[in-house]
Amino acid sequence: MSIFRTAESVSPKHPDKICDQISDAILDAHLAQDPEARVAIDVAGGHGTVFVTGEVTSRAKNVDVNAIVKRLAGDVTVIEHIAAQSTEIAAGVDIGGAGDQGIMVGYASDETPELLPLEVVLARKLNQYIYKKWPYDGKTQVTLKDGEIVSVVASFQHAAKDQLTALVKRWLRTQKLAELGVLDLHINPAGDWNVGGFDADAGLTGRKLIVDNYGPRVPIGGGAFSGKDPSKVDRSAAYMARKIAIDYLKKRHAKEVFVHLAYAIGYDQALEATVSVDGVQEQVVGYNLSPNGIIKFLDLKRPIYEKTAQYGHFGHPGLTWEV
Repeated sequence: MSIFRTAESVSPKHPDKICDQISDAILDAHLAQDPEARVAIDVAGGHGTVFVTGEVTSRAKNVDVNAIVKRLAGDVTVIEHIAAQSTEIAAGVDIGGAGDQGIMVGYASDETPELLPLEVVLARKLNQYIYKKWPYDGKTQVTLKDGEIVSVVASFQHAAKDQLTALVKRWLRTQKLAELGVLDLHINPAGDWNVGGFDADAGLTGRKLIVDNYGPRVPIGGGAFSGKDPSKVDRSAAYMARKIAIDYLKKRHAKEVFVHLAYAIGYDQALEATVSVDGVQEQVVGYNLSPNGIIKFLDLKRPIYEKTAQYGHFGHPGLTWEV
């Protein structure tokens, strides 16, 4: 029986990704001045207006939210409504506890150099390839059948169908990760388009969770990353789960590793810390999985996050959870 796998990627000018980048750029601006800042920023934008809300407790001075938004979203009206972190939540974090409850899933596979699912890497690489030519709103999608590419979807703003088709075919000829099957191309399938980004659609922080993680093949805990400082285990423990998955994959010479970490708000130890190595589950050992332990181990109190909001949070060189 044939096995099909499909994944998508969106460009940095997609409305949801603009919101993710704004959230993380505001986080970075605070961490650059105050590594202890508590930040949880959500952004909703569209049709000329961007709304920035959430909670910030920080010693940072002169963080220009309006300038950050306009750098990433253009000439828009900015509505800002940010409060301090709840003192009741802060009380649990101040003693080293997790900023919230949640389940985080880490994953690693030996099928690509990035240690990610093949369909995810292909969709991302195609998107990045097109974006270099057309740095606008756009999406790609790749379907595999038994490891061969059988379907490609590409929709990009300001790209004529014939030009985009030629670019996709050029990429298909040069990529080395997968063979081509009987190919079905869908290039600007709804027609060529020039109105994109916030002019065409609304965006929201945290709405591209599967793109941010490992594609639809791998389950996720459900928490978004962008806009959250590392005291939020939605982010820091997800990065740690990825690091553990990579370590076990390499140490055990495995094909596929899943890691599950679970936390309770205000509590400093993982309630679940399990790793499944090629389908066999065991307890994770050898790591400090307290929120503060993770933050220190991965060096997360730095302004490194805006870039993670562009093309997924995993599989990129230079990140401490990828080493």
